[in-house]
Amino acid sequence: MLKNKGLIICLFLFLIVGLEQTYSQCSMCRAVLISEEGQATAKGINNGILYLMAIPYLLVAFVGWKVFQILKK
Repeated sequence: MLKNKGLIICLFLFLIVGLEQTYSQCSMCRAVLISEEGQATAKGINNGILYLMAIPYLLVAFVGWKVFQILKK
């Protein structure tokens, strides 16, 4: 059991450390946003992409946790 917890902690840390590297945009969005002076819109677009990407993972993790709790009983 301790081995699994260590693996989960390592995976979690890897995902947190790699979060800064996950900004991505389509080529058309990038072309429009690079030409902007303040880059505020680009930061907003990147944050929106991360938000939309994170929600399904959080939902799956929550459902998996609940199933694990039910099966553990």
